Amino acid sequence: MKKNHKIIAALVIGAVALPFLTACDDQDGMSDLDPIELRLAHVVNEEDSFHIAAVRFQELVEERTDGTVSVELFPNAQLGDERTLLEGMQIGTVDMGVITNGPVANFVEEMAVFELPFLFPNREAAYEVLDGAVGQDLLDELERVDLKGLAYAERGFRNLTNSRGPVAEPADLDGLRLRVMENPVYVDTFRELGANAVPMAWTEALSAMQQGTIDGQENPVNVIHSFELNETQSHMTLSRHTYAPAIFVMGLSKWQELPSEVQVIVQEAAQAASAHAREQNAEMEADQLADLEDSGMAVVHDPDLEAFQAAVAPVYEKYSDRFGEYLERIQEQLE
Repeated sequence: MKKNHKIIAALVIGAVALPFLTACDDQDGMSDLDPIELRLAHVVNEEDSFHIAAVRFQELVEERTDGTVSVELFPNAQLGDERTLLEGMQIGTVDMGVITNGPVANFVEEMAVFELPFLFPNREAAYEVLDGAVGQDLLDELERVDLKGLAYAERGFRNLTNSRGPVAEPADLDGLRLRVMENPVYVDTFRELGANAVPMAWTEALSAMQQGTIDGQENPVNVIHSFELNETQSHMTLSRHTYAPAIFVMGLSKWQELPSEVQVIVQEAAQAASAHAREQNAEMEADQLADLEDSGMAVVHDPDLEAFQAAVAPVYEKYSDRFGEYLERIQEQLE
């Protein structure tokens, strides 16, 4: 499996290598430009794949522009939660960020098609859609709301954790107070599964878990590990219920201010950084899961996925008409 991930990442990086060479040839022209500073923010810590992607982006942009463009990183929600960051990009107070797809979908509803439960069977299927015409068309939709979508990084397949007990089937979620992203698809998904879905910003969720005001949450293994959720969450279920992209996104006004040669470099650096983060996620997940189990977290490896899938069928009935042609296009591509 790791070999497949490396091949995919290599193909993506290879696809942008030739333009990068052209960009390098144009570095001499960078000396004619005034220095440009970009402020890139995200809400997670320096151990997270978002930060790995952000650092790689920073390195590539500064290298390819010979330092003319500098990138300052703001991790740990220093500039606000993800909704605040996106609103800041719209009005120009934040330049760019790596943002989970769920909050982005609050600005362009069609993006929430990726949030539908059990849509993608594996990472490779998700990459095929995201890196193809469907993914690009959805990035282009962001310009309607004054945002510029650059590339799809990765949050990953999301899994359940909780402090109450093992979850192997939907009945085990009955009454569980579960934090979900502020996104209606997530809210409806977990309400159909029987949980008390509580939409909440991630920064608030961390304190809520510590205080015991919520029982659980759902996130990829890398988030569960990097935020040491095993300290408040004693159980995990490898439900892999949703594949969540993350997006390198910039304020459209900031994008339009950039010289065309810088736009090329920024776009391609975001694509290469995203491929790098995907590869790192795939390589780290097994070790992270082992660390969590060694710390005492009990993991349900084989939940009744057929029962979960059957329980969320009403979510597809409710949302299938809301995403225009995108759901149908995705399903056709995956057949």
